[in-house]
Amino acid sequence: MTTAISRRRFLKMTGPLGAIGLVSSYPFFIERYLVATNTYRIPVPRLPPAFAGLRVVHLSDLHFGALMPMRVIADVIRRANELGGDLIVCTGDYVHERNAARQIDAVWPELARLSAPLGVHSVLGNHDHWADTARSEHWLEQTGQGLRHRVAALEKDGQQLWLAGAGDLWEDHRRLDDLLARIPDAGCRIVLAHNPDTADTPFAGRADLMISGHTHGGQVRLPFLGAPILPVRNKRYSSGLCRSPRGLGVFISRGIGWAYLPVRFNCLPEIAVLELRPA
Repeated sequence: MTTAISRRRFLKMTGPLGAIGLVSSYPFFIERYLVATNTYRIPVPRLPPAFAGLRVVHLSDLHFGALMPMRVIADVIRRANELGGDLIVCTGDYVHERNAARQIDAVWPELARLSAPLGVHSVLGNHDHWADTARSEHWLEQTGQGLRHRVAALEKDGQQLWLAGAGDLWEDHRRLDDLLARIPDAGCRIVLAHNPDTADTPFAGRADLMISGHTHGGQVRLPFLGAPILPVRNKRYSSGLCRSPRGLGVFISRGIGWAYLPVRFNCLPEIAVLELRPA
């Protein structure tokens, strides 16, 4: 004999399963595409008065490729341009592939659309080297964004703010002192370094702020516990403004894409806007 199940009873039976399915799918299919725009006020020692209030748009860890479609990247680029920042900085890991240049050649024409009054300045991350170092460097040069192993002076009202581009700590590290020595002693110095552990490497010179990515904020942040997995030696380097053991301010973006697993939980991807203030 067949027993009919009422609609109410059916919903009562299947409702919890649907809720469980929704909750379990959220980190995979929803949160990792919810790109937030977050503004941070960052104190910077020796910041010249002309640069007080400078707005720096920071992009990191786009990881274009598997499960990170170009439409998301293009939207992030559009939004970054529309934020009206004074300059844009990018701290690496633009692709996800290894031992190939297809994703590099696809994503960099989009990155070339970035524009800001004081320029766009970019360094490479470990994934860019794992894909193809030479091709990544080619696009840094082609777009005019390259700051890898270089310094650049920003000029405003007769005053200068210096940017220095570090190599990737895992694949391309060089002594920071070799970079910092090219900047005048009194100059305010902001270092772009993909991996925030760079702040803990030995160097005698002075830096006033480091801007990094790499960690993705852990991608998963558990209530009361924080991020259980961080790909850095110094586990204090998760996201936001941190302090190195030597007192250097290190800002770490949660980035856009994913690395080990395509999930985000309680850790939205972000476009970061840094408002620089005198310390």
